[in-house]
Amino acid sequence: MRRFIQFNDEKIDSFLFMELSDLAKTLTQNGEMELEYGPHSYMDAKNETVYVTHFWDHRSKLEEIDGLKSDIFLRTIGNLKHTDVAETEKYIKKVKATKLPSLGKQLFTLAEDIRLEEICKRERPGTKKAFETRRNLYRQYFQSQLKVNLVKSVFTDALYNSMYLILNAKSPLEQEITINERIDMAMPFIKDSLLKFFDTRSTKDVSRICLDLMDVFEEILEKDMLNEYFHLPEKVYAQEENGLTIEDLKRKDPLQNDDTLDEESTGEEEVFEEEMETWHRETSDKGDSFLQFDLDQGSKADLMGNGVREGEEGDQALGMVQGSSQETANKDYSQMEAARQDREDEQGGGEMEYGKENRFAYPIFLSPETPEYEDIRAYDTNKGLIAPYQKKLKKMIEKTLEHKKIQPRSDLHFGRLNKKLLRFLTDDNPRLFYKKQNPSTEIDAVFSLLVDCSASMYDKMDQTKLGITLFHESLKSVRVPHEVVGFWEDTNHATETKQPNYLKTVVDFQGSLKPGRGPEIMSLQPEEDNRDGFAIRLMTDRLLHRSEKQKFLLVFSDGEPAAFGYEQNGIVDTHEAVLQARKQGIEVINVFLSNEEIEEAQRKMIENIYGKFSILVSDVEELPDVLFPLLRRLLIKSL
Repeated sequence: MRRFIQFNDEKIDSFLFMELSDLAKTLTQNGEMELEYGPHSYMDAKNETVYVTHFWDHRSKLEEIDGLKSDIFLRTIGNLKHTDVAETEKYIKKVKATKLPSLGKQLFTLAEDIRLEEICKRERPGTKKAFETRRNLYRQYFQSQLKVNLVKSVFTDALYNSMYLILNAKSPLEQEITINERIDMAMPFIKDSLLKFFDTRSTKDVSRICLDLMDVFEEILEKDMLNEYFHLPEKVYAQEENGLTIEDLKRKDPLQNDDTLDEESTGEEEVFEEEMETWHRETSDKGDSFLQFDLDQGSKADLMGNGVREGEEGDQALGMVQGSSQETANKDYSQMEAARQDREDEQGGGEMEYGKENRFAYPIFLSPETPEYEDIRAYDTNKGLIAPYQKKLKKMIEKTLEHKKIQPRSDLHFGRLNKKLLRFLTDDNPRLFYKKQNPSTEIDAVFSLLVDCSASMYDKMDQTKLGITLFHESLKSVRVPHEVVGFWEDTNHATETKQPNYLKTVVDFQGSLKPGRGPEIMSLQPEEDNRDGFAIRLMTDRLLHRSEKQKFLLVFSDGEPAAFGYEQNGIVDTHEAVLQARKQGIEVINVFLSNEEIEEAQRKMIENIYGKFSILVSDVEELPDVLFPLLRRLLIKSL
């Protein structure tokens, strides 16, 4: 689908992203630590996520890398280990009560980062270069912002810009900037207070100095900051109670009757304070059966909630059940647990077998449909168009196999050592080896063709099916098993915890070599979204169960992955899926389809995902001409 306007056309460099992700995991010594891009940089220790800022985009490669690394150093070496969470929470509560909360939070973040930067450079001297780049770029940025804010008379922001430049000045003789009369009169006190940040040794010291400055700022400033340069996330530092509180356990719904007992308590009732703990590790998971009592009728008494009624003679009968007990024969509960796990996996949210980004995705496999008459006719037309390619390829493969069959098996330079070794002494270039086994007359390879059925394929699907027909007929003629699978995600039913993904197999391994198979390919149609990484992982599992020596996975697509919650990390997740497949011996090749000139951003995106193993087709009409040499090269490699 042609997008005339792209408001956010940023492409993530997946190689750099994974390098930075590994750096964050190494510095935190936490394999579950995640890395994400955001408007601002901060550490979310609760959710095990490090955020790096988009501030470093659109700069030189070295500056971008140093800037992103400096974010990671500050968050993983600094905030995670040296920022006092309790003190930060106290400061946030105090500064929110002032009339300048944004200024207070950004001042604290600036001062804390300065303190943490020195700690990072002291603990890891190798970080100095990244921090030097960080300071230079931010100095240039705040110098320009100071001029803009002075012109616009945004004095609070101008003061903040000025404070950053004071704290990061290259020389103490730098000329001071005049803002307005009230701020200029307080500037000597502000500068003296700012210099104290370099002597701070804890978050508490930073908080104290910031609060002293805020007392002055409330007197000389009328408005809070307009822009947010640095972010102090309140939710990250909020201390939440784990588990339920007593208020959560109190009954909220009223009784059906709203009467009160006339009898009042005398104060002589016996009260038991004994606690009865019922939780242990055997009951930490909810089982399939449990007891639940609902009290909907009754009368209210004036006894407190921890009071009890004195037991009576007939009470025990309520706790008895008549019957006989005996040992059960059904002691194996593993099936019940497996059934519960299956239900969880069906709804998504199971184990992250297919990557964290796909933890809520689940596959729905569709079987081949019986082709209609129109599909059969359309397929016969495609067969006629690709017949010259198919016959040429078959003839070439047969000649190659025949050549391997008749080539000499003895007097070779390598192979098994011959018993006749006299030639080693008599000949200048002796041929002392031979081959014992005859060459195979079959191609030991298997192919899986994965076809993007997203909505943007609407103008390319016909030519794509022509290219797939070439693959199917050519592989069938040389007896190479293969499958063709279309994939898409159901956009209408996708939610945050449930993302159904359809995989439609139009040609399966078992029927790929049968004479009548092929028209099913014509049933592939453009559908909805595409979650490429998930589909590649599923096809990888299927190929790994095959016994052939050479395994090929070809992905036909026309753009970047796009699915529910998959926009930011879709490229990285797909790249990781490709790497995992290649590590397991599967060659993954992308065929990128387009009906127009391929832009440099698209080329970079495809390279980030598939590396150099991609074929870019700028005119989908030329697809058969492009696919023929690819198929020939792969088949010869398998001989």
